[in-house]
Amino acid sequence: MKKNIILIGFMGVGKGTTARAYAKKYKCFNIDTDDLIESKENRKIKTIFEKEGEEYFRTLEQECANWIEKSVNNTLISCGGGFYKVKNLKKLGTVVFLDASFDWIYNRLSTAENSKAKLKKRPLFSEPKKAKKLYKEREKAYRKVADIVINMENKDLKGIIKEIHKKTNK
Repeated sequence: MKKNIILIGFMGVGKGTTARAYAKKYKCFNIDTDDLIESKENRKIKTIFEKEGEEYFRTLEQECANWIEKSVNNTLISCGGGFYKVKNLKKLGTVVFLDASFDWIYNRLSTAENSKAKLKKRPLFSEPKKAKKLYKEREKAYRKVADIVINMENKDLKGIIKEIHKKTNK
């Protein structure tokens, strides 16, 4: 069994922030699937979606998952919001769902210091009704594939990473 920790959850929940803090505290490597895809393609996810469409992007996510399965161990991996759909997710490591309500996520993004940049990076949030519909569709699926669920609301980052560490290092 791979010793990776796979962070899944809705866009803006804090997967990247949590991964960076965890990696720093527990001195491990962390990678981000969206960053890997952007690096491989030499272009932004937004551009990939605009030029090639979602199906092409999902193929790239599966290629990324296959590479992780074959080549990555002892790493914390933060994933794009739709990465949970890859066929071999369970073979990549322990799947941790970072859970929060849609309103909490939206509030987190819109009150952040760099809120304009955070919201621009997630164009779906410019149409909150569509974003909320997608959230409702995905929330059940995240729970279904998760080994561990961590509630993000009203907790500080130190507490969240300690909880992840405790639940993934049994």
